[in-house]
Amino acid sequence: MAIQPSVHLGEHAPVTARDLLLKKINEESNLPTLGVSITKVVEITSSSEDPVAKLAHFVLADVALTQKILRLSNTIHYRTSAGAPVTTISRAIFLLGFNSIKTSAMAMLLVDCFKDKSHANSVRRELVQALCASIVGREMAQRGRFQDGEEAAVAALFKNVGKILVASFDHPLYTRIQAMLQTGQTTAQDASSMLLGCSYERFGEMALQEWKIPDTIIQSLIPLPGGELKKVNTRAEWLRQVASFSDALASMIMSAGTGTGSLSEKAKPLLLKYGKALDFDQAILDEMLVKVETETKQLAKSMDIAMGDIHIGEGDANTTNGVPNELLLKNYEAGEIQNDERHASGKPKHARDLLLAGVQDVTQMLASDSFKLNDLILLVLETLYSSMGFRFATVCLRDLQTVRYVARLAIGENYQERQRGFAFSGKQDQHLFHLAMSNNVDLMISDASVPKIQNLLPDWHKQLLPDARSFIILPLVIQKKSLGLFYADRAANAEEGVPPDETALIKTLKSQLLAAMMRG
Repeated sequence: MAIQPSVHLGEHAPVTARDLLLKKINEESNLPTLGVSITKVVEITSSSEDPVAKLAHFVLADVALTQKILRLSNTIHYRTSAGAPVTTISRAIFLLGFNSIKTSAMAMLLVDCFKDKSHANSVRRELVQALCASIVGREMAQRGRFQDGEEAAVAALFKNVGKILVASFDHPLYTRIQAMLQTGQTTAQDASSMLLGCSYERFGEMALQEWKIPDTIIQSLIPLPGGELKKVNTRAEWLRQVASFSDALASMIMSAGTGTGSLSEKAKPLLLKYGKALDFDQAILDEMLVKVETETKQLAKSMDIAMGDIHIGEGDANTTNGVPNELLLKNYEAGEIQNDERHASGKPKHARDLLLAGVQDVTQMLASDSFKLNDLILLVLETLYSSMGFRFATVCLRDLQTVRYVARLAIGENYQERQRGFAFSGKQDQHLFHLAMSNNVDLMISDASVPKIQNLLPDWHKQLLPDARSFIILPLVIQKKSLGLFYADRAANAEEGVPPDETALIKTLKSQLLAAMMRG
């Protein structure tokens, strides 16, 4: 008996299962927000603002996302040889790479929207496959010949979104489609078209259009013809090839534990179809398989996806790349990095440990030939912000043209508005900021309501930050020339103060930055 994918409502046109499911999905309040967030991350690369700073701002604005990125950065696969935990997003971006963090952030946003929709193992499986495909896409982007090729990782991530949606919002329908596939008498496209009313890819396209995802991503979901593929001349066609290959390879990795034969042998049909088009051979494919499988496990773990009976690959669970796990460095969990114990002011009780980790991060960045001064400034700023529990932090530098001090980078609460307003004249006066720079002294104010402090605060500061109750000012002075300062504040008094060991580490951070500025 044929199964009909539609129902009739009176004299109206038939309503397909696809239409009913799309309506149900569109009523889900979290999904439009997902679309907005994904679009923001996609646009970060092309922004006129420093993309590293903008990506750090985006991640830091979401506490849960921050914790997941830090947890991923502290897995064994990514840890530095020094073994020091990564405690800042700036360091994570430097360590893992801008595109890796960008893709991981989007994958985490996707997972957060779907992982709790159903406890079915199939939902988790489809999510892990999407994560796996995004890692394949990122690997292919690094080898690609088109500018801004990292968008391939985003395209690969969403190639499987149609199946994720069906599994999450209509699991019985998903189960029936999978049952048809298991008979071996039909293809995924035919089974989904019969029961859903369209292919999984088409369903994914329709959903992404509703979420306002960029059109280049949506077009990459269109299925490719069969047979061996040829090299293409346009970026859009290349994205389609990479997305399709990434999803196919991810599916193969996910099912590696079933049947006979090695994963390398099973992947040979993909080599025949995509190898010439995407410029890879068997050796490159084998190397990619090992790397992608390892990263997929780490990424899924960092997102708290319960793997259950999902088995990726055939490796020994007690080893990592052939090395017994007992011999590896400890894997720092998110809770160890993001300790929630704080003083009443909001300052973490393990501020010293966080500052020390920041000093180590800066030391490692300084030792690299590839670091940029802006990235180092952002790292120091974020270390101060997170280690000391500030609500707003900025670095203010002298503008030679206007002879003013202007905020160049800022993070924290309402950082964009406050950064625009944080500027003052370069002309010497008796206000606190000029006094700190002219005397080259670090100021740590635990109670800003004291009359003596209030009298020294300029009017622009009182208007911009009227509720600042504790703050620090760290002047940046080289050979008696004031370059600017760091400023960070809280909306609460800091009765706990800053003990000598924390003060020493803060001064070390500043000294490291000044040394880098002298080099640059």
